[in-house]
Formats: sequence, C-alpha cells, structure tokens
Amino acid sequence: MTLLILHGVNLDMFGKRDPAHYGRVTLEEINAAMFALAGELGINLIFFQTNHEGEMVERIHKAVDEDIDAIVVNGGAWTHYSYAIADALAIFAGPIVEVHMSNIHNREEFRARSVFSPVVAGSIAGFGLTSYLLGIRAATELVAKSG
Repeated sequence: MTLLILHGVNLDMFGKRDPAHYGRVTLEEINAAMFALAGELGINLIFFQTNHEGEMVERIHKAVDEDIDAIVVNGGAWTHYSYAIADALAIFAGPIVEVHMSNIHNREEFRARSVFSPVVAGSIAGFGLTSYLLGIRAATELVAKSG
C-alpha cells in the first residue's frame, strides 16, 4: 500500500511559523514520524511539499496515473480557497484524508471552511503532529476496507 502525503503552502516553515498554533516541530520531523509509523504499518509513503498551487495540482494529476492507494493532504491556506486543488483531488479515485496541525475551527473564521470537504473522506484537525499520524491510520483503514 502506498500513500501520497501532500504538504501545502507555507508548511515548509513548520518549526518557525506561529509556534502558538503549530508548535516547534519541523516538516522534516513530521515526515520522520510518519515514516516511522509507515514502517510499523508496512506501508509506503511518498512525500511532496510545494508553495506553488499549480505544482500541487500537477502532483495530484500525476498520482491519478501512479500506484497510489490514498492521499493524506494538508493544504495549508489552500484548504480554504483553492477550488483548483479541490477539483484535482476530486479526480483521484482512492480515499483522501485532510489533516491540519491546528484546530481550524477555533481560529479565524475563514479557516473553519474547507473547500476540500466535499472530496475528502474525512478531516482531522487540532492534534499537531498526531493529526498526520491519525490521517495515515485513517487512510490505511479506508484502503483496507475498500479492497
């Protein structure tokens, strides 16, 4: 089983960006924790991060033709307004799990809305690094149940 982990805009700045909401954990540390969990679960992960919306769309398009079983996505701010990314995700046939480090429902009003919601199986928010780990577990279970 292979999961594609998509990190969106500004997420390469974890560890430096707004520690009150995101803590001090870096993207490299997040990826390392996910990689360790993947080893325990016996699954493969492919990581991708970009600050360019078109590159994110192109990576999702590429996933449609690859042997990717599920996607775990943290779109960052794109979550709240990128219909282009939402449309690209809708093309992917496997399960998609949306994750967020912070609790997007107790922050600024615009953050509570996800334009990805109609195309994802579910969303996990507010647990920091653990949100990603829960997202991997959820995606793995969804794939197992579908196959």
